[in-house]
Amino acid sequence: MKNTDKPIKFDRVLLIDDNDIDNFINERMITTNQFSKQVVVKNSAESALQYLRDIAGDAAVLPQIIFLDLNMPVMDGFGFLEEYEKLPEQIRTMCKVIVLSSSISPEDINRASTNQYVVKYVNKPLNEKYLEAINF
Repeated sequence: MKNTDKPIKFDRVLLIDDNDIDNFINERMITTNQFSKQVVVKNSAESALQYLRDIAGDAAVLPQIIFLDLNMPVMDGFGFLEEYEKLPEQIRTMCKVIVLSSSISPEDINRASTNQYVVKYVNKPLNEKYLEAINF
């Protein structure tokens, strides 16, 4: 049930995770808590990068928040961040990357948190408290 008392925080969110169950839960949490009007879900880092390249010229459809999983096959979250750095400046300026991971490895947390494009590190699954703490 939606909480209609809350204003919607963001227009668009991109959720990148290879796990369909995590995507379902996190997308539901985002919409139920009025965090974003639209959630685009991509099941791989590669498809997310292609999506961002495809919409690069249209600021009106760029996501304001990107929730990024670290542990994915083929290209992991760190690989995504390396390629993200090569995307147009408009994307890198407008889109805030939040790592959303099940990893509790201090090495992963430190590596992600010190990346210049990562603004926050959050453990899965998303919850209302995490979403309320996100303000840009």
